[in-house]
Parts: sequence; structure tokens; C-alpha cells
Amino acid sequence: METPGSQSSLHRANLERVVRAVRAAGSLTQADIARGTGLSAATVSNIVRELKELGTVEVRTTSAGGRRARSVSLSSDAGIVVGVDFGHSHLRVAVGNLAHQVLAEEAEPFDVDASADQGFDRAEKLVGRLLTVAGVDRAKIIGIGLGVPGPIDVETGALGSTAILPGWRGTNPREELAARTGVRVHVDNDANLGALGEFVWGSGRGAGDLAYIKVASGVGAGLVINGQIYRGPGGTAGEIGHITLDESGPVCRCGNRGCLETFTAARHVLPLLLASHGPDLTMQRVVQLARDGDPGCRRVIADIGRHIGTGVAQLCNLLNPSRVVLGGDLAEAGEIALTPIRESVSRYAIPSAARQLSLVPGALGGRAEVLGALALVLREMGDGMLLGPARGAASSAR
Repeated sequence: METPGSQSSLHRANLERVVRAVRAAGSLTQADIARGTGLSAATVSNIVRELKELGTVEVRTTSAGGRRARSVSLSSDAGIVVGVDFGHSHLRVAVGNLAHQVLAEEAEPFDVDASADQGFDRAEKLVGRLLTVAGVDRAKIIGIGLGVPGPIDVETGALGSTAILPGWRGTNPREELAARTGVRVHVDNDANLGALGEFVWGSGRGAGDLAYIKVASGVGAGLVINGQIYRGPGGTAGEIGHITLDESGPVCRCGNRGCLETFTAARHVLPLLLASHGPDLTMQRVVQLARDGDPGCRRVIADIGRHIGTGVAQLCNLLNPSRVVLGGDLAEAGEIALTPIRESVSRYAIPSAARQLSLVPGALGGRAEVLGALALVLREMGDGMLLGPARGAASSAR
């Protein structure tokens, strides 16, 4: 038995500290590990060598600042993680390994307002198909990340609002998917996962904190503060779509009037173009037409941008994030959307907060949420499971 404060427990703690740093980043040089953990370069070198012998990490020669370096990542053979993202109109699944490599990924149309059973049936089949494509055994799955377009109670895994997903009323997505797969499931809302995806894989890399704004069928914000998702005690932090812009405005699905979502979400915006562009228009098509110069679509996107900027300004005043990443279909509009957002932020945010803000489009597009689901598993899994009690005890006895 290890005694707290003993050499063996300290060594074990240092092993887990290095594994945790590598697991969160995907890959790090040994110098990066030393800076991030506070351990000496010599200690990191010894621990990396030990973890390599255990089969926990892989080490490759790379370059950093023009000099040779050793890049450390978790072993690609250590396990498999699965990401499942339910959007309002799609289902996307990805299979990856612990080295942050995506082995297989696929998306298909799906109406999330259908029953939860139909959704999980489709997800099960797609997971099975991708495991076959990736050539990996189901037994190697160590966790599944699940994203749904609604607030989640992260303690229970239950949906926080049945008004958003009426076909899922009475279900617990985490328990349902875990019962079907026999694997531990980590669940969060799609905006949080989009934030985590961009933070780990995309436009948020290198930022200490960020807000990810997703504009699609609804409007939501995922918040990363000090490198961690901030959810709030009830899991509803970031519901930027329900900031009130006009108390006499349209009735929102939440029951209030004039919410930001009623001026920006697709189902409220597309009818504005019905007479001029027909009934089959989608936000993706609106964005494309705007990029091609269509004046009506450009005006609609600019108006959306100004409204979103009002919400971003309030985030700046409250949380003072250093970076805001625009995701969803609207990100593809580029400066057509970003310029009016910046104008509203400049008008309504505290000047010092506005000056410090970097507003950028997402780099991952529609993949942000499913990659965030993979990252969620990688972050939530225990470091000790990659070492094992026997291996940790054996190494500490050296």
C-alpha cells in the first residue's frame, strides 16, 4: 500500500500528471510537458521513457523552433474513443484513438425531433459501421462522447428542457446509450462540445479561454474558462440565444419574447427570404448565395451578425473572454458575418474588453461538435486507467 507523501505515491502522481498533460493536448514535446507540469526536464525525460516502456505513450522525433525535439502522444493502441453528435438535422459519428487521430468519421441526415429510440438505433448502426471501417474491435472502446442540441444536467445526464427536444421527453441520453453499448458515456450539449472541439483541435488552440457561438437551428454558446468547460450548476451556462433583445418581439420556444434566437436562428430567418428565394432555402444555401453576392442574403446575414454581436458584447462585459469562435453555418459567411459582429461588439462592449477580444471563424465547420465529443472522453477518462495499479506499483518500486 502506498503511503501519501511517500516516494512511490509521488512518483505515481508525476506519472499521472504527465499522462494528463499529453491526454489533454493530443501531443506535446518534452519541453512543453516540463513547462506545463512544472517538472524538471530530467524528470520528464525519465517519466516519458518509463511510460513508453509501459506502452502508454509513443515518442516521435519532430522539430520545435527549428530544433529537434521529441513529440509525446498517447499510444494509438491504448484504446478507442467514439464521438456521437446529434444535430437538429444530422447525426455524425467519429472513431478516434488516444493519440487524437480520427480513424473513421461519417455524417448522415437525421431529424433529431423524431423519437430518441430512432436516434439511438441509427447511432448504434453507424458506430458499428465505422468500427468496421477503422478495423478496430468494439472491446477496445474505452468511452463514448455524446452531444445533443439542448441543455444537459451533467450530473444525471438528463435533458434539462423537454421543450427543445419533445421527441426525447422522459429519456436520459447518457443512460440510454450506455445501456445499448455497455460502454461509459459522457454527455454534453452541442455548443459545449463545439467549444471543446475548437479549443483542442481548431481555432481555439492556444487560448486560455474562449466562447464558441453556434448559430444553426438555435443559438448557443459554449464557454471554456481556464481550459475547462464552464457549464454552471444546472448545465445551462452559455444559453446566449435567450438573451432578451426586444420585450415586445416574437415569442420564443422558451416562452419569453424577443430572445436573440428569434432574430438569428434559421427557422426565424429563412421566412424573410421566402418570397424572393422560394420555400426550399437552407442556411447553408443562404450563406453560399451571400458569398456569391446576392443582396438579400447578404443583408439577412449582416442583420444576424449585428444581433449576434449584441450577445457577444454582453459576454465580453460579463466574462471578458480573449477569443470568440463563430461556428455553425454562419461561420462560412466569413467577413459578411464577422464585420457586423465586430461593429456591435465595439458599440456595446466595454472598450477594454472589446480591444482584447479576438473574433475568428471556426476551423472545424460541422465537425466541431463530434470532435469535441472525442475530446470530452479523452479529458474525462481517468489517468490511472492508462497506467493500471499493477504497472504503477511496479514502476514506483524501481
